[in-house]
Amino acid sequence: MKLYDAGRAPNPRRVRIFLAEKGISVPLEPVDLARMEHKSDAFTGINPRQRVPVLVLDDGTAIAETMAICRYFEALQPEPNLFGRTPVEQALVEMWQRRVELDLFFPVMTVLRHLNPGMAGMEVPQVPDWGEANKPKVLAALAFFNDALADRAYAAGERFSVADITLLVAVDFMRVIRTEVPASHTHLLRWHDVVSQRPSAKA
Repeated sequence: MKLYDAGRAPNPRRVRIFLAEKGISVPLEPVDLARMEHKSDAFTGINPRQRVPVLVLDDGTAIAETMAICRYFEALQPEPNLFGRTPVEQALVEMWQRRVELDLFFPVMTVLRHLNPGMAGMEVPQVPDWGEANKPKVLAALAFFNDALADRAYAAGERFSVADITLLVAVDFMRVIRTEVPASHTHLLRWHDVVSQRPSAKA
């Protein structure tokens, strides 16, 4: 088993944090995105979508997509639980995980991929107007999640979950678009401070 990884990319970091929370060690196979190694014939044979991360099992099965990889390890090692235990908790974790992905994580990536000249080789074609259109979406999402965290400790409730992993990575990744959480968003900042202190955050 090995995990195709790219150190600075946000999706591989989500998986590394997840594995760290589980206490699972998986050999990492680095993929140099700057050198377009993910576009190579060899890597395309592993993942035709040319994206990282990808988990390759000992029998050759390749599992792409961040949450698919995390769900594999959750099923393999259920504790500590990160996707919810009860049906209600599982539904809430899924709901908040998707909200973070759609409302914050993807808009941050869209701003980067469509406005940064260094991403021209990865986002073809770049559409600057679409990048600009996503800037207010990022700010709106920060306000939304700040309000959501006003009455609970974590993104989906009172326990740390995969939704927190995605939110942490999304907020940290905002540095690439030179955006910070406004000082007025005290609930989000409090949450970020707490979650950033978890050992897994350094993964």
